[in-house]
Amino acid sequence: MSYFRPAIDAMTGYIPGEQPKPGTKIIKLNTNENPYPPSPKAMEVLHNLDGEWLRRYPDPFAREFCQAVSDALGVPADWIIVGNGSDDVLNVLVRSCAEGSERKVLYPMPTYVLYRTLSAIQPAQVVEVPYPADFQLPIKELIAANGAITFIASPNSPSGHVVPLDDLRELAQQVSGIVVVDEAYTDFAEYSALRLVQEFENVIVLRTLSKGYSLAGLRMGFGVANPKLLAGLFKVKDSYNIDAIAIAVGTAAMRDQAYKNACADKVKISRTKLAQDLKNLGWKVLDSQANFVLATPTEGNAESIYLGLKERGILVRYFKQPGLEDKLRITVGTDEQNQMLVEALVSVNK
Repeated sequence: MSYFRPAIDAMTGYIPGEQPKPGTKIIKLNTNENPYPPSPKAMEVLHNLDGEWLRRYPDPFAREFCQAVSDALGVPADWIIVGNGSDDVLNVLVRSCAEGSERKVLYPMPTYVLYRTLSAIQPAQVVEVPYPADFQLPIKELIAANGAITFIASPNSPSGHVVPLDDLRELAQQVSGIVVVDEAYTDFAEYSALRLVQEFENVIVLRTLSKGYSLAGLRMGFGVANPKLLAGLFKVKDSYNIDAIAIAVGTAAMRDQAYKNACADKVKISRTKLAQDLKNLGWKVLDSQANFVLATPTEGNAESIYLGLKERGILVRYFKQPGLEDKLRITVGTDEQNQMLVEALVSVNK
């Protein structure tokens, strides 16, 4: 006898990247965290924490944070839904809009596999449309499938490419369901799809503070969309899904755009150097607009290199799945960390 729904028994749970114990001496380049610390202004708020914030329930709509987002990004404050990480907003979207075979979930692959996990939990039928080798968005196939939700990560993980705005426009114009543009890595990209929420009622753009703002441990993200779309999502989200500390710290971080942008610029410069260093070793490296690169070693022996690096105290991400088994996704660290990685790769290959 099982205690669980058939869908839960049948599914495979999401497996996050390895998280070593705090204090472990390791170079962690496997889960795309920002190598630089959070904004000093955010840390100041945390250090001056008022106990009254903990005694009382937080604002269920995180309106102080929404106003900071509004001021920073130039979108109306009532066009924002806040989540416990952008993963929380993804969960709310699937729970709100997808169901069975009549309300399908679509996305191009390879991409963020949590989309598959959330759909299996619902459960909702999934249509995974393969990306071609050049990672051009398979628009015709996605339009033909016409799902209740179409997830497009841009920049995409693990490839790092950005989807052209015209492709996203065409998709939004021709599907009847919601188009979710997941912009977790947009702070490292050349452009954003945020303007599309003004053009299309069925588009929602997701952001997170985990990457550009160095606040992965805070768990805070948000979505921007027309209030007509948000109305249904607010019915489904947990009443107090964002804690008071996250609201206060996240607000301070959002209001310090200069610091965030300076850190992102350093990551982008390091990304260029890391990609070139890998190419100098004979690796193939896809152009990336995220804070990581997807790279193929000369011999295609990605798994053995992943294990060899781990033995040397360096974690990178290896995906044992079709199309990725010969590649490694490597987070951009500090220049010192990246140099130690490159030196370790030379040692591993000897």
